[in-house]
Amino acid sequence: MAPKFPFVWLNYTASVFNQHNRKRCFLPLLKMCNFATSKHASAENSGLGSSKKDHLSEHQRQIMAKSLPKQKPIEGVKQVILVASGKGGVGKSTTAVNLALAMLAIQMDCKVGLLDADIYGPSIPMMMNLDGERARMNDAKKILPLQNYGIPCMSMGFLIEKNAPVVWRGLMVTSAIQQLLRDVAWGELDYLVVDMPPGTGDAQLTICQNIPVAGAVMVTTPQDIALLDVRKGAEMFLKVKVPILGVVQNMSVFECPNCGHQTHIFGEDGAKRLSKETDIEVLGDVPLHLSIRETSDSGHPICISAPRSQQVLLPITYALTLHFLTDPYTYL
Repeated sequence: MAPKFPFVWLNYTASVFNQHNRKRCFLPLLKMCNFATSKHASAENSGLGSSKKDHLSEHQRQIMAKSLPKQKPIEGVKQVILVASGKGGVGKSTTAVNLALAMLAIQMDCKVGLLDADIYGPSIPMMMNLDGERARMNDAKKILPLQNYGIPCMSMGFLIEKNAPVVWRGLMVTSAIQQLLRDVAWGELDYLVVDMPPGTGDAQLTICQNIPVAGAVMVTTPQDIALLDVRKGAEMFLKVKVPILGVVQNMSVFECPNCGHQTHIFGEDGAKRLSKETDIEVLGDVPLHLSIRETSDSGHPICISAPRSQQVLLPITYALTLHFLTDPYTYL
């Protein structure tokens, strides 16, 4: 039985705005930015004493806390680990897949699940060799995750056609993520690895505010433009009180397969600079290697297809670090 969702599919028709409409569209946004800036400046320049400011801040926090949803654990899941970056194209999905497989390889009796929280661009079906498969529901009206390589997986890609775009607004994306969190029959899991979407918006807040999260693994490349967004992503997790377990530097170096010469295509030691600025631990480097790309695209991740290769040693190393987080809060 295929799952039925209370989603309203939208037909989105692209339209070209003329200059007049463009001004009408961006003017409210500019006003809000100017208002926020002026309000911040007036607060700094006002004669309010520090105690009164603290009182107002505490009052605001209490009001905000009342409007936030209460965190409720996912049934059967002990710990949730988020793999995020704040930016697309840095290898979050590749890292999340190999992290889950490496954790399973370290200890076979460990139960690990994989959730693809990227509603707009799901990648897990292809990387886990489940492309084209469709999810079903059990008698309790729960979605049954698809399984491969010993890991149960859930993704929006199992619920829609392969080439069908998801053209939804934020409220519908939030509803979809809540259903992927609550309406999936995960069974008993020691870890649920979540492949997060890029950005710091509705999807990220929905996950962080609705379920307890053991910690987040940040993924970046050494490139400055990637580090810029990773800093923002890390700051978001700190604001919502999600511990940051560390950062993985992906595509750290390219080694010529013929002569062995190493080239830092995206820059060098970007993660180390980030670590010095933010005190976020560097968990390891993953090189830019043809085999990682080929195995990911073919649905046979490198942790499965070449577990003894040099390219997979570091992912297993930082997976080992996370695996022994029986109580991540005492560890941190």
